[in-house]
Amino acid sequence: MKRDLIRDVLERRDYGGDVVVAGWVRTRRDSKGGFSFLSLNDGSSFDCLQVVVPNNLPNYENDVLNLFIGGSAVVTGKLVESPGAGQPVEVHASSLRVLGFSDPNQYPLQKQRISYERLREVAHLRPRTNSFGAITRLRDALAFGTHKFFRERGFYYLHTPIITASDCEGAGQMFQVTTIDLDQLARQAQPPIYTSDFFGKRASLTVSGQLEAETYACALGNVYTFGPTFRAENSNTRRHLSEFWMVEPEMAFADLGDDADLAEDYLRFLFQFALESCPADLKFFNDRVDKTLLERLRGLAGSQFKRITYSEAIDVLEKSKAVFEFPVEWGVDLQSEHERYLTEEVFHGPVTVTDYPKQIKAFYMRLNDDNRTVAAMDVLLPQVGEIIGGSQREERLDVIEARIAEVGLKPEDYWWYLDLRRFGTVPHAGFGLGFERMVQFTSGMQNIRDVIPFPRTPGSVDF
Repeated sequence: MKRDLIRDVLERRDYGGDVVVAGWVRTRRDSKGGFSFLSLNDGSSFDCLQVVVPNNLPNYENDVLNLFIGGSAVVTGKLVESPGAGQPVEVHASSLRVLGFSDPNQYPLQKQRISYERLREVAHLRPRTNSFGAITRLRDALAFGTHKFFRERGFYYLHTPIITASDCEGAGQMFQVTTIDLDQLARQAQPPIYTSDFFGKRASLTVSGQLEAETYACALGNVYTFGPTFRAENSNTRRHLSEFWMVEPEMAFADLGDDADLAEDYLRFLFQFALESCPADLKFFNDRVDKTLLERLRGLAGSQFKRITYSEAIDVLEKSKAVFEFPVEWGVDLQSEHERYLTEEVFHGPVTVTDYPKQIKAFYMRLNDDNRTVAAMDVLLPQVGEIIGGSQREERLDVIEARIAEVGLKPEDYWWYLDLRRFGTVPHAGFGLGFERMVQFTSGMQNIRDVIPFPRTPGSVDF
């Protein structure tokens, strides 16, 4: 069925032309003058298209008057200038065919405002609301902008494995993948024998594609991954998901300064790209969710990032008169409250913090000459704190072998990773950005569960 997109119809001004539009009914209003007003939306635009349906259509009584919110129809008619306020054009229907009816007594999405908590319970229908239609279009734009940014800079898009035997972060919070009959094991009270499992060893869902990305960066120069990752962290907060998407570029012949430059350029690019690609959706979020959103995004799109070391950040925080829930001292990981204080109260803008203590960072980060810090960085934004975490990777074989042993990992599990240091080692660096946190920040939405199509969280795996 060939049809006109409502987005394009709303932008046209060739009045009197024939159009064929299809969509879902947002509202129906009947006039005493002998016609009905339908508000249709097909997802291509934030705005709806008004359709005027005369009562002389042969199926007016049986079909049109039984169209309620959630129903769907395809309409053929003339595009005319709208005399009413609120829409530039409308369609005068010459025919209407119902594609699907919707019982108003059962359909959970009614005209009144519905809480985000309730919408998570009907996640299969929530894309039909204004909020989640806007989220989807914004998410699409940020994803396309990501690919555009890296392609224009000569990066290759790499698909890294979802199933892995390596724990990149060393935290052990990984979902196990197995074909072992766990019910039978429970009945027999025996530990699993991984040699009989599908892969012959313990396997898990990946927490990061970084280690695999390094292998290709050490052959092709610049690559990036953009795919799903998983974290079995029992955390029920508005900032955590069990399944989420990560953007992870990796550069060969690069140091921490190159890494920070790329991260800051990437953020500026995405903010500008979103402003240009989704003006109506961002205006909706600015009006309904966060009235400072547009001003903040415009400022960040052209901002300069302040760079300080972790030690300098700790010094600033210790000398401040602020009262923090988590006490500050050298060696502790910065919490969101500390990061926000730096960006919002001290520097009044984005901040890149470098050179963290080695004990709070992953084994693969390059050890600095002081032997107590690593060449790591976090990029901090106002109102959210950390948005990007990255580092220069440890390219020295003896040092990384010592670090693996120090954190209690098994060198044999990383033999292939260590080969990158044995054969033609080079300095290299990269970072990771949690894509949902980027969508959350760019939209102003308060809960990360509302910026991914189907959130996966502890105790919730519906849809």
